[in-house]
Amino acid sequence: MHDAPASERLHGLDTLRALAIVLVFLYHYRVFVTQSDTFGVLGEIGWVGVDLFFALSGYLIGNQIFAAARRGGGGFSLPRFYARRALRTLPNYYVVLALYFLWPWFRGTSELLPLWKFLTFTQNYLLGPGTAFSHAWSLCIEEQFYLVLPAVALAIARIRRPLVWGWGAIAATLVGGLLIRAYLWNTHVDSNPDAGVNYYRYIYYSSFCRADELVAGVALALLKNHHVALWQRLTARGDRTLLLGLGATGVTFAMWLADSPSLGTTLFGYPMLAVSFALLILAAVSERSLLRRTRVPGAASLALGAYAIYLTHKQVCILAGGALRQAGVAPDSFGAIALLTALSVAAGWLLYRAVEAPFMALRARYVPSNSTAPLVGVEQWRATRT
Repeated sequence: MHDAPASERLHGLDTLRALAIVLVFLYHYRVFVTQSDTFGVLGEIGWVGVDLFFALSGYLIGNQIFAAARRGGGGFSLPRFYARRALRTLPNYYVVLALYFLWPWFRGTSELLPLWKFLTFTQNYLLGPGTAFSHAWSLCIEEQFYLVLPAVALAIARIRRPLVWGWGAIAATLVGGLLIRAYLWNTHVDSNPDAGVNYYRYIYYSSFCRADELVAGVALALLKNHHVALWQRLTARGDRTLLLGLGATGVTFAMWLADSPSLGTTLFGYPMLAVSFALLILAAVSERSLLRRTRVPGAASLALGAYAIYLTHKQVCILAGGALRQAGVAPDSFGAIALLTALSVAAGWLLYRAVEAPFMALRARYVPSNSTAPLVGVEQWRATRT
C-alpha cells in the first residue's frame, strides 16, 4: 500500500488499516488504562483490530509475491523480498525494543522476557499475559509469516499443478488451525484451573492458531493474480460485497461478545473473522465500491503511521494514564482520553518521521521492488564507484 504513488492509493485499504489501529487503541486503553467499560462494545471487541491487520498483511504481501512472480521482465526475488521487509519492519521495532531494555522507567514494573525471544520473534510462544511489550506477539506472527510464505509459494510454483497445491495448502492451514485449537482447548483450557491464562498462552498468542486471517488475505491475492476472470466478477459489485462483509462482521462480533472465550468461538470464531475481513478487503479493492471511492479524512495519514502507533501507543497510554491518575484526573474522562489519544498519535508519528520514513526512502532507492530485474539505484551507485 505504501509502495504505490498517491494517485494509485486505494482509499478503502487506508480506511481499513486506520480502523484496525483505532480498534486496537480502544481495546488497549480499556484493558491497560481504565480497566473499565470505557468505549462500550468497541472497546470490548477492539482486539479484532489485530486480526484485521493480519488479513490486510496476507492480501498485500501475497499480492506482492504473486504479482512479482508473474511480472514480465523479472521474476520474484526472495533476497530482495526479505530485504524490503527488513527495512520496513525492523528499524521501528528495534528502536522501541531498545526503549524497553535500556530505559527501565519506560517499561515500568512489568516483567520483561529475555532479549533473544524478541530478536528471534519467538516471544509469542507460550507467552503469558501482562508482560512488558506483550503486544509484540502479533509482530512475531507477522514476521514468521513473512519468512515462510514466499519460500512456500516459490516451492509450490515449481511443482506440477501449483494452483491445486496452493489452494490445498490454504485449506490445510485453515483445517489444521481448527484441529490444533480443538486439541489445545481440550488439553490446556477445558476444566483447567488456569483456563484464562492458558487460553492466551496456548491459543490466542499462538502462531499455529492465529493464521486464519493471514491465509484469508493470501487467498484473495491468489484469486487476483491467478483467477482473473473470477476476480473480475467478484469485484464487479463492491457495494454488495461491502454489505455482506458488514453483515458477516456484525454476526461474528455478536458471537464473540456473547460467548467468549468458549470452545465454539475458539474453533469457528477466527475463521469467521477471516471471512468477514476478507469480504471487507474485497469491497475495498472493488471497482465503484463505496468503501474504495470514499476518502475518509485523516485515514490515509493514520494508515501510514499505523505501524509506529501500534508499537508505541500502549506504553505511552500506560505511563501518561498513571501520571494523570496521580494528578487526580480520571483516565476515562473526555479530557484524559483526548490527551492520551493525542500523545499516542504524536509518539507514533515521531517514530515514523525519525526512523521509519528514512528507511523507507532507502528501500525505495536501493530495493524498489521484489523483482529480479536490475535495481536501477544500485547499478547507478556501482557505476559511480568504478
